[in-house]
Amino acid sequence: MSADQVEAPPFPQRRTCPYQPPDSYREIAERGPLNEVTLWNGRRVWLFTGYAESREILSDPRLSSDRSFDAYPTMAPHLGAEEARKLVLVGEDPPSHDLHRRLLNPEFGLKHARALRPRIESDINGLIDAIEKKGPPSDLVPDFAVPIPGLAMSALLGIPYEDHDFFQEATAGVMQARDEDQTNAAGKALFGYLDKLVTAQEKNPGDELLGRLARRVLDGEVGHEELVQLSMVLLIAGLETTSSMIPLSLVALFDHPDQLEALREGRVTIQSAVEELLRITAVTDFGGVRWVTEDIDIAGRRLKAGDGIVISSTMANRDPAVHDDPYTFDLARGSRQHLTFGFGIHQCLGQSLARTQLEVAFETLLRRLPQLRPAVPTTELKMRQSGTMQGLVTLPVTW
Repeated sequence: MSADQVEAPPFPQRRTCPYQPPDSYREIAERGPLNEVTLWNGRRVWLFTGYAESREILSDPRLSSDRSFDAYPTMAPHLGAEEARKLVLVGEDPPSHDLHRRLLNPEFGLKHARALRPRIESDINGLIDAIEKKGPPSDLVPDFAVPIPGLAMSALLGIPYEDHDFFQEATAGVMQARDEDQTNAAGKALFGYLDKLVTAQEKNPGDELLGRLARRVLDGEVGHEELVQLSMVLLIAGLETTSSMIPLSLVALFDHPDQLEALREGRVTIQSAVEELLRITAVTDFGGVRWVTEDIDIAGRRLKAGDGIVISSTMANRDPAVHDDPYTFDLARGSRQHLTFGFGIHQCLGQSLARTQLEVAFETLLRRLPQLRPAVPTTELKMRQSGTMQGLVTLPVTW
């Protein structure tokens, strides 16, 4: 290995364990909270692995999320596609970002998540009814994890769930593609679908989120294409993260039977368990990607204008300065000091809804199927080999 490779090792790298980072990440973090790494295209960027340093930099106004600039770090070949670069909200800076957040924040608060909870509970019980009716074994990826956010986002946005095969395939195509052409094709198909839905809502607004926002279009507060783009971002973010998180979390629980038993017996609350699962099983190894607009001094380093930075949520969540024995999976820890939902102005809009889905999913599944266990050794499970989202191809279980 060359000196350059030691100094700036490749990032990201594939996990060998579904819920723990590669050993090489730990080696990088042990050198300090801020180090250089090399991306797939040879570009060197700054990787933040310290919790405090990550929060500090994510709060700095001298950063940009604008993907239209070459300075923005592209984390995988397919993310250089036009359809990935032009995403609003996640890929924009103030003032346009502030306008869109103000538009959406009231729709994603705890109040709205609680209002959706009965619907989520009903939908998840329906999925388990179908699993029980079919009988073991069951693959919890297509039978459980994938439908849950699809059902929730359909209820929230007002998108017909009967179209779920299309929109779930399209969102996966944007995030898990192997090249730019696949991302562009999936993105354009999804945009076209949502364009028709938004147009229909503008003609006859419904009571769900798309209908409420369509009224804003009619009032001139937001443009038609803006609303289509916002809908696209909400759908992609809402589906991909939760559907990947559920199987990874279940594997972590299966691999720690003492922790699983504590949750089943009520010795650990579901809220505490979900926070530890969020900390330990992040579905992506980077929780923030930005570029520097002005020189910044931080953690003994000078970041130059034009430099790229990447926040490793995986490693910031394991900072020993914040968590004792940070690689140990402990449901009773229950700490919200993690960066799984990011930090700063781009902190995840849907975190209350995500927590609600995870709480209901794990509590209901373990209560209704108390003998649930993997049908194959977890060491034989295959990780998804495309895109930058960590996930399982299948999760066969029995009971």
